[in-house]
Amino acid sequence: MEIHEYEKFWLAASLLLIVGIIATVTYGAVGVGVSMIDDKGGTIDPKAVDQHPKFGNPGVYKTGANEYDVYVVAKQFVYQPGTNEPIVVPANSTLTFHVTSADVIHGFEVVGTNANTMVIPGQIATFTVEVSGPREYGILCNEYCGAGHHGMEGTLKVVPEDEFNATAGGA
Repeated sequence: MEIHEYEKFWLAASLLLIVGIIATVTYGAVGVGVSMIDDKGGTIDPKAVDQHPKFGNPGVYKTGANEYDVYVVAKQFVYQPGTNEPIVVPANSTLTFHVTSADVIHGFEVVGTNANTMVIPGQIATFTVEVSGPREYGILCNEYCGAGHHGMEGTLKVVPEDEFNATAGGA
């Protein structure tokens, strides 16, 4: 059986394309340090979020030198804090976000970082982000959560370290 030259060319091009796609997916999954959020954050009663010691007073809590826990509650159609008041953190710090929902499934994406998770009622999504110099990041809901979904957004404001005043429940 003889294979025509054009068939050989297209066969080789197809195989090269398949290998390229596999390499791209492998690099995206392993090479860039993307990791899935697991269930280590624990659970919470979504109807009793207000009675939780941290989610009842969500905000920024200092946990160590340049380390902060940020507690955020997503409700239709706001982030507390984040929407009505920005989440304010100091530059050059490590932030561990603890995000939960009090009503329906929401998304929580800090635009310009690798922070992106689905926020499920009763589950606490926990992930860490490092921020450097002063800057503002947008926070978006990327899971359809109802009629006001298009307006569900917030702000993460990174300020110079000397301008930051860490107080429990927000800064």
